[in-house]
Amino acid sequence: MPTYPTLITTFFIALGVILGGSTLGSLAAFLFYQKPPHYTILDLAEKLKIWALVAALGGSFGAFRAIETSFFSGQPAEMLRQLALITSAFCGAHLGYLLLKYSLGGH
Repeated sequence: MPTYPTLITTFFIALGVILGGSTLGSLAAFLFYQKPPHYTILDLAEKLKIWALVAALGGSFGAFRAIETSFFSGQPAEMLRQLALITSAFCGAHLGYLLLKYSLGGH
């Protein structure tokens, strides 16, 4: 299993990508396209989820390749480690989306 600091760091990187990217992106949409930030921020947060996972995992799909390799070579510990990192990144990205959604009055 990965260490707790690694899982926590991965979680917060994904959370930061969602919160920062959506907020700054909606600001840009408001300034340059006069689009309402409320709708833009949620749309961007939803679209950025996969990219938050990629950024939190190091910018590549090495984690998915490691799962494939460990699955076929019979190394379940490495597969569980990678799945824990992916889950941590996904939880951070999804929490960021939910924080934005509910802070803006979405249900």
